[in-house]
Amino acid sequence: MKIILVGASGTIGNAVGQALSERHEILRVGRSGGDIRADIADPDALRAMFRTAAPYDAVVCAAGLAAFGELDRLTDEEFQLGLSSKLMGQVNLVRLGLSGITDAGSFTLTSGVLSQEPIPGSSAISMVNAGVEAFVRAAAWRCRAGCASTWCRRRGFAKRSRPWDGTHRRVCRPRPLRRHMWTAWKAG
Repeated sequence: MKIILVGASGTIGNAVGQALSERHEILRVGRSGGDIRADIADPDALRAMFRTAAPYDAVVCAAGLAAFGELDRLTDEEFQLGLSSKLMGQVNLVRLGLSGITDAGSFTLTSGVLSQEPIPGSSAISMVNAGVEAFVRAAAWRCRAGCASTWCRRRGFAKRSRPWDGTHRRVCRPRPLRRHMWTAWKAG
């Protein structure tokens, strides 16, 4: 499979790349390095990335910025960071990537456990993570039959939305990814 891995140079992206590169062709994408340079907050950069990479079998996102801070201290700009990068960046990966994905292709977006289990200071990122998960559930209805939308929470499990049969189910186990993440963390 030809997989576009966005955020490939980060801790999670690096671990995902190591896990997937054993069996797949990986196009690594990052803001400042990789096979292709693109910022997910820039729709024009994403369009250029997809034109360069097409056709592809999967898009995996391990990128997206968001702010932590107490609700009464977060600025408009800090809220906008998460909305523009982590939420709309991933929304645009799907929207703009549909034209070049193969018939049985998939999109994997990353949210986080804070969407379901917020902690003090997580209001902005919890909102964005919940938005990513809601988008995946809704956008899966638009994907043509055979195309899958997935979100991964950072606790190490994923769910796939497949509207053509109405199921939500686990599609991956965390152990291989955790091993690569631990290796990446120890090396970094």
